[in-house]
Amino acid sequence: MKINRSAATKSLTVLTSLLLAGSLAGCDAAAQAGTTIPSSNPAEAAAALAQLETIPVKGRAPKTGYTREEFGPAWADVDRNGCDTRNDILARDLEGETFKPGTQNCVVATGTLADKYTGKTIRFVRGNKTSAAVQIDHVIALSDAWQKGAQRLSADKRRQLANDPLNLMAADGPTNGAKGDKDAATWLPPNKAFRCEYVARQTAVKAKYKLWVTQAEHAAIAGILTTCM
Repeated sequence: MKINRSAATKSLTVLTSLLLAGSLAGCDAAAQAGTTIPSSNPAEAAAALAQLETIPVKGRAPKTGYTREEFGPAWADVDRNGCDTRNDILARDLEGETFKPGTQNCVVATGTLADKYTGKTIRFVRGNKTSAAVQIDHVIALSDAWQKGAQRLSADKRRQLANDPLNLMAADGPTNGAKGDKDAATWLPPNKAFRCEYVARQTAVKAKYKLWVTQAEHAAIAGILTTCM
């Protein structure tokens, strides 16, 4: 059976994901319209700030025991649509995408990314020397999650976190590399217009998976959200 994912995945925007996670209240109309989180919407920033106050503030736990494998196989097909998570996110976030023949519209071959981290437009072409131009970022890095509560989650929950569309976004490869496993206290997107949405999304992920934030991280997120109101 041929899988047509573009319409479905693109409709799962950031705001819809937040709504499904129970993260932002009062945004049903915007979600149904298929919009993303406006970078300067005062009501949504206020909702994210209120949610931030429900997240525990603790110190960073040791990284001992962390490996990528603790979050399951990379890019598992958790939604069982026949396509791995990486290609699901590429299909969601790229425009004008094409697919590798014979893959039932699963393997994205080309497309264009309006990169939120930098504000640049990036051409994606699948290949050994070109694919890295667009990477899939974990908005909450898995190492950061491990040190802030994920090591207490079940293996299944960690697998969900690693493949949750709410926590995944196609991004400029070098910028994603520069981010590494940093939290909001030590790294923010160069594109300042995206920072409100970025920290709101981080807050939603941490709330959904019952992770915590450090004091510095809490202060950084709260400071940004306050400027969005």
